[in-house]
Amino acid sequence: MGPRVQLPPEIQLAQRLAGNEQVTRDRAVRKLRKYIVARTQRAEGGFTHDELLKVWKGLFYCMWMQDKPLLQEELGRTISQLVHTFQTTEAQHLFLRAFWQTMNREWTGIDRLRLDKFYMLMRMVLHESWMALKTRGWEERQTEQLLELLTTEILHPDSQAPSGVRSHFIEIFLEELARVGAHELTAEQNLRLIDPFCRIAARTQDSLVLHNITRGIFETIVEQAPLAIEELMNELDVQEEEEGEEQDVPSRKPPKGLFPEDDIPEKAYRCPRGGRRVKMKRRLSQLQSRTGRGAGEASCPDPSPGPARRRRRRSTGADPTVSQEQPGGRRGRGARKRGRRPLAGPARRWPVTRSQSGRGQS
Repeated sequence: MGPRVQLPPEIQLAQRLAGNEQVTRDRAVRKLRKYIVARTQRAEGGFTHDELLKVWKGLFYCMWMQDKPLLQEELGRTISQLVHTFQTTEAQHLFLRAFWQTMNREWTGIDRLRLDKFYMLMRMVLHESWMALKTRGWEERQTEQLLELLTTEILHPDSQAPSGVRSHFIEIFLEELARVGAHELTAEQNLRLIDPFCRIAARTQDSLVLHNITRGIFETIVEQAPLAIEELMNELDVQEEEEGEEQDVPSRKPPKGLFPEDDIPEKAYRCPRGGRRVKMKRRLSQLQSRTGRGAGEASCPDPSPGPARRRRRRSTGADPTVSQEQPGGRRGRGARKRGRRPLAGPARRWPVTRSQSGRGQS
């Protein structure tokens, strides 16, 4: 037998990634991550396009073999985050280009039961692509490079992307972009990001592509426009309120050495009830007409507290003329005493309602 040929590391990892045992696949994913970090840190390191295609073929079948939904989600997140292990933007874009080419090549062989997991993988890879762009400050040149990559591999009429890959990409484009950069992107940057869709929609002869772009991009923007306007108006209102509060804070503090009592008119001291003074005079005049008192005794009640007011109340209540001739006073109102009848049993716990008290009087 001849000597055994040593396979390249990329092929060995791809074979282990597509293994039947989950333990073998998990170990291969961890080794692949370490291998990428170690190789990209070398001065002469880096991957070729063919090597990354082999790596992605192993990752594709690693996802193919995963069964349980939660484990599929975890594996998809681990695979998509491999893009951050590459040190340069060019290496990241090469890795992403190999991914979309792999999806275009293998898409027709995916059965109906496995479509959802690969839809999820596409969404996660796109999400991490935006995250990689965000960490570099949405730099204009790198943004244009990523858009050129996505347009060439997916949107362009000459690309090898099946309709399923293209339709799903258009559907998730704005969703994942909003999740990553909704609070950072400016209007100019947003226009730059949707520019490829405008160009494709203006030139395409494919009615399905035009329909997907219209529905997934343009209609989504129109639907979100009122929310954006409302959010902008709310931000302006909050800003105006904050500015108004800053202006009102100095005026709320009284000047040094002045007291609030200095601005109160003298009549307020004579009648502390303020706006109820007219009503009080009417009640006093009615009371005088019934009791026969002179008009000279009517005045606003004395605001001074203490025993003097209580003595006046006692003397007024002790006047026999008030108790006999004033049926509408405190003594006259409800002068008939109601005898309390004890309630039996658990009825004592509840208050007597108005209907129940009326039955007792009839």
